[in-house]
Amino acid sequence: MHEKLSRGLTLGLAGNLFFILFGIVCYIYYKTYDPYSIMMPFMEAVAYICEALGFICLLIAIINIGRAVRMRKWIKIGFPIYIAVELVLMIMELNSQYLSFYKPYSLTLAILHAVFSALVCFSFLSLDPGKVPFEVVITVAIGIMLGGMLGNILGIRIYFSIITNAFAYVFLFGAIKWLLSREMIEIDCHGDKARVAEFKSTLF
Repeated sequence: MHEKLSRGLTLGLAGNLFFILFGIVCYIYYKTYDPYSIMMPFMEAVAYICEALGFICLLIAIINIGRAVRMRKWIKIGFPIYIAVELVLMIMELNSQYLSFYKPYSLTLAILHAVFSALVCFSFLSLDPGKVPFEVVITVAIGIMLGGMLGNILGIRIYFSIITNAFAYVFLFGAIKWLLSREMIEIDCHGDKARVAEFKSTLF
């Protein structure tokens, strides 16, 4: 496997694990929220640390993936935008008590977030289109993301959708590494012999 691609996938997996930790901290934070508790600043600090580490990992990941793979402009454009959207949502989620315009229980927000995330995830199919195992992986990941909308139905804040997205991307990056290690998919990278990938999807 191309060194930069492998590093990018590993960091992408790690970054989303930090996002899962962020979501868990948010859950505990809002379940035990007390403006006078000395634990609140500590929990906010932990959340910001998880958030920062997650974004650092993801930024380095997309740089490595972008430098490794040929073409794939939708991934190279879409995933950085996704990272920026998650950054904005996480900052607003942690400061929602100070932002009157932010509605963490909004169904519209939950739907838009899930659908946008699913579209970005779908762009990863361009890494090796036409391979049924990879199409199954993408389908499962998208299904997990769209399941994030259930959080709103259950009365859970938008961090539920952030957590489900993170689980989906952990699954996606881990599955890509697994499929590559077993040569079930092939991703043409800079330095490799050029390969023309023809899109022949059986699922989409």
